[in-house]
Amino acid sequence: MQPNEPHCPDCAGEIDRREFIKQVSVGAAALAVPVWATPRVQAAPSSKSPAETAVKALYDSLTPEQRKAVCFDWNYMDPRRGLLRTHVSNNWQITPQRVRSDFYTKKQQAIIYDIFKGIYNPKWYDRVLQQLKDDTRGQPWGAQQSIAIFGKPGEDKFEFVMTGRHMTIRADGNTENHVAFGGPIFYGHAARGFYEKPDHPGNVYWHQALLANKVFEMLDKNQRAEALVAKSPRESAVGFQGPKGKFPGIAVKELNAEQKQQLQKVLAAILEPYRQDDQDEAMSCLKKQGGLDACSLAFYKDDDLGNDGVWDNWRLEGPSFVWYFRGAPHVHVWVNVADDPSVKLNARG
Repeated sequence: MQPNEPHCPDCAGEIDRREFIKQVSVGAAALAVPVWATPRVQAAPSSKSPAETAVKALYDSLTPEQRKAVCFDWNYMDPRRGLLRTHVSNNWQITPQRVRSDFYTKKQQAIIYDIFKGIYNPKWYDRVLQQLKDDTRGQPWGAQQSIAIFGKPGEDKFEFVMTGRHMTIRADGNTENHVAFGGPIFYGHAARGFYEKPDHPGNVYWHQALLANKVFEMLDKNQRAEALVAKSPRESAVGFQGPKGKFPGIAVKELNAEQKQQLQKVLAAILEPYRQDDQDEAMSCLKKQGGLDACSLAFYKDDDLGNDGVWDNWRLEGPSFVWYFRGAPHVHVWVNVADDPSVKLNARG
C-alpha cells in the first residue's frame, strides 16, 4: 500500500482493492490514486468523481441478493419515510444491513470506505472517524452505518446514501437536479456523552458555533436585539421558504463589512468538512439565490447551555439555503441547500 492511500483501517492487509476494481471493470486508473488526488474540473461532483466511480464499482460487485436488499428504483417510496432517496434524520438506518457485517465482503466494505472518504475533505477524515467512534461507543467504522443505492450507477440518475447516528451523506454525481450534497444532509457529535458541557469539550464541530458567536459579539446593541430569537424551531424544520420567506434573525445585508467578513469565515468553516466539489456546488447554489446578502442569521436564547451567552443554537437561512446548528444537549446540524426553493424536504427529527 502506498503512503496516504485511502483504506479501511480495520481491513488493511486483507485485500487488494485495486485488483478488485479492475475485476469489476470500473476504470482502475480512476481509483489507482488517492481519492483526493483527482483534479477538479467543474463546480460539482460528476459520475467520474472518485466517490461516484467507487459507487459504480460497488454496484457492479453486488450479487442479485445484495441488490434486492440495498438497491432501489430512483423514486422508491418507503411506507414509513416516503421518498426514501431524499429522507434525512439525526439517527437512522436507511437499510438494516450494516456495512461491517457478513452481508458485504471485505472487498465491498473497502470500496464503501473509499466512497465515504471520497465525500469528505481529506483534512477532516480523522475528525469524522473520531466523531463516529464517539457516537457509537467505540465501535469500528461501519459497525453502525448502512447504505443504499438509488437508480443505476453509470446510467442516468443514481445516488449513494450512507446513514447512521449523526450522519447522512450522499454521492450522486450531480444527477439529482438543483441540490447540493445530493440532497439534505446531517452531521452531529456527542463527544463526551448525551449532555455536553457548555464548552463542548472534544466536539469536532463546536468551533463552527464559536465562529458564528464571534459574529454576534461584533454586533451592536440594536443588531443583537434583532439577531437574538426567543425560541428555537424544531430541529428538522429546514424546508425552504423561497425569496418571500420570513427568515429569523438579522438580515445579512444589514451587517457591516467587518461583520460580513467574519460571517464568510463561518461559511467556509461549515463547508470545510466536505469534498471541494460539494463545497463549490453549495456556493454556486447560494450565489444563484443572491449570496449571503439574501440570508439572515439567527441566534436562539433557549437551550443556552450554562447560561453563558454563547449561543448553542443558531441558524443561517436564505431562500433555498438552511444551515441549522443546534448545540444542545449535543451538536446536531441539519443542512439543506439548493438553487431552487421549490425542492421539497423529507426530514424527520
